[in-house]
Amino acid sequence: MLTIALPKGRIGDDSLEIFAKIFGQDFRFAERKLILEKNGFRFLRVRSQDVPVYVYHQAADLGVVGLDVLEEKGLDLVRLLDLGFGKCSVSIGIKADEELDFSKPSYKVATKMENITRKFFSKKAIPVEIIKLYGSIELAPLVGLADMIVDIVETGETMRQNGLKPALDIMQSSAYLIANKNSFYAKKHDILTLHNKIAEVVSGS
Repeated sequence: MLTIALPKGRIGDDSLEIFAKIFGQDFRFAERKLILEKNGFRFLRVRSQDVPVYVYHQAADLGVVGLDVLEEKGLDLVRLLDLGFGKCSVSIGIKADEELDFSKPSYKVATKMENITRKFFSKKAIPVEIIKLYGSIELAPLVGLADMIVDIVETGETMRQNGLKPALDIMQSSAYLIANKNSFYAKKHDILTLHNKIAEVVSGS
């Protein structure tokens, strides 16, 4: 049996849709249930940020998670396939009436993605103080807590409604199928068989 960690929300739902297409059956978690066993698979429903952790520690053989979460966690996992959905950007947001300016000696950046942010500014050799927030990140520049934010952007509408604008994309993200390294070697045939079936559905062939 392969165990697959799926994030709650749209990416998890879209992933189960792929299995429904492959096997011609409905794949759905019962209400409030965190485990779904069907067709020789065990699915775990976890928070998006926890998917790589479950897979890394081999509590799950496979997982589906956004590339942004993978980059932020930085765990040694096998990236099997870009699934092409759950697309978004990790972007710098600033006040709508300002322009992005990297000429100051240092910046305060509010974000929940500390590692991605630190890596980006480090490559540019720009000193930053990172302020870790867990929500309402758009508020930070408006009340003087930070000069800018780094956050997930799909359409940019949330920023615009809160007086900000996306100023620069740091990276593009979409959902990836990932595997635990030990699982990949121990269950290679099963994993590659599933990989090929998923790839067919994703490519529409």
